[in-house]
This record gives sequence, C-alpha cells and structure tokens, in this order.
Amino acid sequence: MTSSQYTPQPPQSDHHHDKTYHTLRLVLGDQLNLAHSWFRAESSAPDAARTARLSPVQPDVLYVLMEVRDETDYVRHHIQKVVAFFAAMRAFADELRERGHAVRYIRLDEPENLHSFRANVLALCQQHRVRHLEYQAPDEYRVEMHLQELAAQCAKLGITARCYDTEHFLSRREEVRELFRGKKQYLLETFYRSMRRKYGTLMNPEQPNEPLTGQWNYDADNRKKLPATAQIPQPLLWKHNVEDIVTMLTRSGVETIGTIEPSAFVWAVRRGEALELLEYFARHCLEYFGTYQDAMDTRSWSLFHSRLSFAMNVKLLSPKEVIERCISEWQQRPHAIEFSQIEGFVRQILGWREYMRGVYWACMPDYRQKNFFAHTAQLPAWYWTGETQMNCLRNAIKQSLEYAYAHHIQRLMVTGNFALLAGVHPDEVDAWYLGIYIDALEWVEITNTRGMSQFADGGIVGTKPYVASANYMDKMSNYCSHCHYDKSKRHNADSSDTAAKRPACPFNSLYWDFYHRHRDKLARNPRIGMMYKTLDRMDAQERAATLKQAETYKNNLDTL
Repeated sequence: MTSSQYTPQPPQSDHHHDKTYHTLRLVLGDQLNLAHSWFRAESSAPDAARTARLSPVQPDVLYVLMEVRDETDYVRHHIQKVVAFFAAMRAFADELRERGHAVRYIRLDEPENLHSFRANVLALCQQHRVRHLEYQAPDEYRVEMHLQELAAQCAKLGITARCYDTEHFLSRREEVRELFRGKKQYLLETFYRSMRRKYGTLMNPEQPNEPLTGQWNYDADNRKKLPATAQIPQPLLWKHNVEDIVTMLTRSGVETIGTIEPSAFVWAVRRGEALELLEYFARHCLEYFGTYQDAMDTRSWSLFHSRLSFAMNVKLLSPKEVIERCISEWQQRPHAIEFSQIEGFVRQILGWREYMRGVYWACMPDYRQKNFFAHTAQLPAWYWTGETQMNCLRNAIKQSLEYAYAHHIQRLMVTGNFALLAGVHPDEVDAWYLGIYIDALEWVEITNTRGMSQFADGGIVGTKPYVASANYMDKMSNYCSHCHYDKSKRHNADSSDTAAKRPACPFNSLYWDFYHRHRDKLARNPRIGMMYKTLDRMDAQERAATLKQAETYKNNLDTL
C-alpha cells in the first residue's frame, strides 16, 4: 500500500541574516517535536519584552537546524537513514516557518556550513548578536559532550545558556539508575511494572497496583511462527522524491551503505505521515502483532510490525500518543484484538524503549568499552553485502540494505546471534547496527547491541546470552527450508560424497563452540546450566567433530 506523495523541498531562503535575536534555539535532527513547550511558551527575553504574554510566534527567537558532517560521518550510515533525517528536518523547518517562527536552516552543502553544532552556533551567535542560547537535552552522550562544550564557550563570550527537557520520554534519564541503585543487573520486568504503575497503563482500576488481567507479561504467547496460510498486510509506504538530498550527499562525498530509490522514498518524514502510519498499524496489524512479533518470513519484510521507531526516535510521535492510540483500538475491538497483542506492544514502548534509554544513561560512557567475552574477530565482509549462503542471514541483511530496517528478532537472533557465536568484537557490531538501521541512535542501539545482543556488558541487561542454533531459526521462520546448509547437521561427514550433500549449518557447531570456549564465564549461570549438561553428555567423538567444524567455519567466515 502506498500513501500520498511528498517531495521534500530545499529549505527556503532565510531573510534575516543581519537581524538581531536575543535567543538562539538549537533543534537537533532527532528533536522534531512540534508539541514541545518551546512552540507555545513565552519568549526567554527580559520581562519588559514579554509583558503581553507573547503568542507562540516569538520574534526575538531564532530556531536553528543544521545538516553537518559531524553527524553524517561519525559512522558510515545507510543512505536511507541520512536521507530520512534530512527530509524530516527540512519538513520540520518548513512547518515552523508556516507557523511564523524565524528559522535558520543550514544545508550540508552551504559554503557557510562549518559542519559542527558548536562552530555553526557560535558563528550565528556572533552574526545575530545573540545573548542567550537554548537547547534540548540530547539523547546521545557524544552530543551531550559537544553541547556542554558549546555552553562553556558561550559563557566565555557572555552568552548565557539553558538546557531544556525534550518532553518526549515517559521516564526520567535517571529513573533506571535510581530504581536499580546498588544492583549488578537491571531487570526489565521490574522497570516495566514500575512504569505500568506510574502511568496506570493496563492496570486494574479497583486495585491500581495490580495489572488489569492479573498477569503482567504475555511474552510466552508472543513467540509463534507465522503459518503458511497467514494473510500479511501490505506495508504502508510513501513515494517521496528525495533526489535533491541524494544528489547533495553524492556531491558532498558522504560515504553511505545500502540502496535507495530517490524518486520513491518509502519512509514517513512528516508528523501527519507518522500519524497515518500509526493509524494503519492500529487498524490492520495490532490484532496479530503480539502473537507473531518474533516470527520471520521471506514473504514480507515488515509483517505486522508498526515501523514507527524512526518517527518516534526523531520525536514526530510521542510514546504516550502511540500507546494511547493502540489501547483505544483494543478497547474498541476487544473481540478482535486479544489482550496479549496490546500488552506485547505496550511492553515494547513503555517497557523496553524507556528501559534501553535508562540503561544507556546509567552506564555511559563506560558501556562503550564493555567486552565481557574479550571477542576480537572482524565482522564478516558479507554483512555489508548480504552475499552469504546462509539463507537467514542473507534475507535479514539484504532486507536491511534495501529498506534500512529489520525487526527486533532479525536483529537479535539472526545477525546479532551469528556475530556473538563467531566471536566478533562488539565495536564492529556496534558500528554496523548504528549505521545500517534507520531508527538507530546510540542511546537505543548500543544497549540493544552491546547489552542484549552481544552480552558484552556481562549481564547488566540480559540474564543470559541470546544465542541459538538452527533449531530456533527453523522454529521461528521459513528460512531453513531453502538454505544451502542443512539445519539438522552439526558437522560435515568425512565420507567421499560430502560434496554431494548439504553442508552443516554453521549455527549448530558455532553454538556448541560458544558454550565450550566460554564455560568459565557461563557455567554457573542458572539459566543455561542445561546446555553444559547436554554438552557434557554428548558423545566424545561427536563433540570433537562439532568443535572442529566450528574452528573451520570461524577461520573461513567470509566464505560462508
């Protein structure tokens, strides 16, 4: 399904180059929130200038958005990710202008662009004789350091600075840290229940501290494979013409990965489109989301997933309105939408998304250095092309390169699972995930990747490593049925007719090899003790052949 077309226009020329502004407000590319109090509050000018309770249009305030190489180049991004950010930023700037706000939008290719937030803001402050800088708290530690340095530089110039909340998240930055103070592990379920109680979401009105149905979590009902007869809705897509942005990126020499159709860009980049996407999910996908949220299938790249993460992460949508809209749909159609469906979706947003942010701010900057297993391998070259004979990885990676998107199980249990089993350095995994996905910002990427996916944090996020053999792939997908490798084999036979048979699935031998080489760190984990009992009961020759096969595969990762 395709929605209406929209062509993001180059930012309109700004006719206020020499005008004096008391306040400069910096809007980052992931702060596109028209509901923010900035756009309905009084000006921050002296009292004499606001005695009349100013309207939302504040003539003494200049809003600034910018496209800078600091952001395009800190990792190699998917071209659709860069385009989506720039298209959304340009559309947001247009909406601010339409409301009468003064806006300075700095394109990537402008000669005046100094390509960092600090340098551009300082130049604008000098140009417009700005006396006060305001910015919203960034979501990434890296950017926070930049903005703190900027504020310090402004202070030296006699320019005051103030940081505002983004007014987006449902939890405070410190909430996870405070909830788990003194604990080595941050349990999602504990945080999720505290958030449900905090907002009264899906709670019993007669017993406010108890869940509506008496059961908090329906995750056990959310792990079904998609039946071959299932009717899958076509994803809601757009046909944006982004040729101007793509041409600019090419001329500017920005290095990207992935592909794009410049005349038919499919992602929502305006708030109205994001609301349309939310409406489509609530009406057509929610009733199946919970049951099949872990399923993977070659018939569809989006299945029943909302694909709202980009719109939410740049703040075109708030988590509150997303949750409320979906709960409303469930309340209107309780016979069609089982409670497990809505609980599974709410858990992703009110629980997991907020939890990931909280873990990030509780553990940074040390979290970037964590490598619990001391893994050192390089990411196989085919992670950048999808050219592998393993059908599950080929599908997940090629889909990611084509759409800048894969759902959470493809990320965790396919690409992430293989990287962990192969012993890839977490830095390599981080860079890949941060670059390839349209919704990837460090606050949500690194905690999912280095924590949940790679167990590099040693168990702060996950209670055990999320590794699996081919059995899991076959259980949750249709990938194994047309694969070059044999899902049932741990290793390749030594007989002369080996070439005529399907080779053993690499996941199987790498799975047992992972547990074997990390026994000293994992054997006492109560959630995986059974794996070591199984490994120890394995026939000695079978175990030796399996581990030998794993070594062969690890030494030849690029050829798999």
